[in-house]
Amino acid sequence: MPTTAAQHCMLCQRQVELTFHHLIPRKMHRRAFFKKHYDKAQLQAGIMLCKLCHKTIHRFFDEMTLAKEYNSLALLLTSDKVQQHIAWAKKQR
Repeated sequence: MPTTAAQHCMLCQRQVELTFHHLIPRKMHRRAFFKKHYDKAQLQAGIMLCKLCHKTIHRFFDEMTLAKEYNSLALLLTSDKVQQHIAWAKKQR
């Protein structure tokens, strides 16, 4: 997973080192459904998250759920679990 210098996490907005989160997990890219419905650029699309938010997203949702139901930042933000995590994470150092 590539990391970058301190910037703002796209979920909690904390200024920390970030990691790249594929909106459609790489594990799903080889499946026929995703090959048929998404082009290469869409499959490679992602957001920059802090390690805390990144781990939490993968703890809350399996790869198929992320790929089909939460494959954009806007969709991730609709989750009550994610909103609760963001409220908690904003208070962390």
